[in-house]
Amino acid sequence: MNPDRRWTKLAIACFFLSLALSATAAASSITFKIMLPAAQQPITGRLFVIIARANDPEPRLQVGSWRSRTEMIAVDVQNLQPGQAAQLDALTLGFPLKSVRELPAGDYYVQALLNVYTRFQRSDGHTIWAHMDQWEGQQFNKSPGNLFSDAGHFHLDPLTGYEIRLNLDHKIPTTLPPGDTQYVKHIKIQSKLLTQFWGQPIFLGATVLLPEGYEAHPNAHYPVLYEQGHFSLRAPLGFSTEQSPADLPVREGRISGPELYKRWTSNGFPRMIAVTFQHPTVYFDDSYAVNSANNGPYGDALMNELIPYIEEHFRIIRQPYARVLSGGSTGGWESLALQVYRPDFFGGTWTFFPDPVDFTRYGIVDIYSDVNAFLAPNYDPPIPERPMSRTVEGQTDVTIRQMSQLEEVLGSHGRSAEQFEAWEAVYGPVGVDGYPKPLWDKTTGKIDQTVAAYMREHGYDLKDYLQNNWQTIGPKLSGKLHLYCGDMDNFYLNLAVYRLEDFLKRTNNPPYGGSFEYGRPMKGHGWTPLNQAELLRVIANHITLNAPKGADASWKY
Repeated sequence: MNPDRRWTKLAIACFFLSLALSATAAASSITFKIMLPAAQQPITGRLFVIIARANDPEPRLQVGSWRSRTEMIAVDVQNLQPGQAAQLDALTLGFPLKSVRELPAGDYYVQALLNVYTRFQRSDGHTIWAHMDQWEGQQFNKSPGNLFSDAGHFHLDPLTGYEIRLNLDHKIPTTLPPGDTQYVKHIKIQSKLLTQFWGQPIFLGATVLLPEGYEAHPNAHYPVLYEQGHFSLRAPLGFSTEQSPADLPVREGRISGPELYKRWTSNGFPRMIAVTFQHPTVYFDDSYAVNSANNGPYGDALMNELIPYIEEHFRIIRQPYARVLSGGSTGGWESLALQVYRPDFFGGTWTFFPDPVDFTRYGIVDIYSDVNAFLAPNYDPPIPERPMSRTVEGQTDVTIRQMSQLEEVLGSHGRSAEQFEAWEAVYGPVGVDGYPKPLWDKTTGKIDQTVAAYMREHGYDLKDYLQNNWQTIGPKLSGKLHLYCGDMDNFYLNLAVYRLEDFLKRTNNPPYGGSFEYGRPMKGHGWTPLNQAELLRVIANHITLNAPKGADASWKY
């Protein structure tokens, strides 16, 4: 080899080594030191640093969704002592950028937030730490009792480095629950079953919407619609006597709260009771209304504790034909699951755009056959990237990889309270550490086929469950299953609904006798052909047609 060439190559290598060392030095000089005030008790939880261009709303209120472009990084803190500082740096995983070193130089507002964890010593022998919901629906940036700092204004330059110090001087205050009205009542009870499982007091709740004339007709009894959905203390069906910012804009196919109020109280409108549940878990704002290894016996608690309490305290017709279900998205899966698992208890479901009802289409992933959740199969080289969400025109707005990265930032060990890990907590097994075992690696996308097999074997794949049990439960479900979905559901949920329909249309002895309806063209997540008032009229007609001879008709006034 030519000596001159050898020395030239050595000089180039030294040059690039010096660049790498300089970059490493710059990265190591980026630090955030977050102090727990001396007045606090030691805390275990998830510590966030949020970096935003604007301070209105404050940075902590700008994050929590894949749609947010505000940067956040986070680490676990264990037994953080008063007066002690926790440190985050350029190696701390972030979202949407993986590292704060990728932030362009500029002026930013920086705020710290600590999501406080509780120790749970469960009856299954596992001890875990997770956020105890404070009746806010697992919103870490709004949960009462969580700590946060002031938002400081800083110039951040990844090339020169910086050190930011923040103090967790503030606590998110408790908010007052909404009061009862003539039409809307609120219930909150401690669950014995869930308290025993979790080793901490666990509560269930419900919001009850009473029909017009409930007090004026003390001898009347009513059918009940159990409307499923995410955690909310608002009235069922979007009912409201006053227009508020929360009512705007109204989702496609729905009517505003005040407009529903006019119809609810009008002559000739069906007199029914509507109920929504509150059942947040440590892993999500909603338990999916079923028993699971990670969440505990939420299905039993709802069926054996909450529903009996509601039906004892309100004049409900306590017969299967008069109990019906509805819900969309998460509530769509729940409404279908409750009807399928409890065919003798409920008289029908009107299910809208449900979460995956066939796990060969878990969104766009076949969890049984695919090797990787991030990359489409059977392509060499692989085609990046698989979408998690799209517009109704087909444009990807977040990938499965990006969503998995967000969940890794929001919480380790399945504690992100986001969608993929919520499903893992409901459908999947408990890992050796006591936390939900991941269906796929959130960094690589590699699918764990043992987890997929567990989900199928335990009946959470509803199409598979129906197919395996139709001979037994089919006669109890005939005419009770009604599903609706847009043809361009933003989360690809229509794909699983198509497969469920394909199976149900082939059923016999008896045929399923229900219905499917699809919004076309370009109808996305949230599409429905029925507004709330129209849905209630359809349901009331169904109840009337299926009522036994001599059934209570006191609700028809």
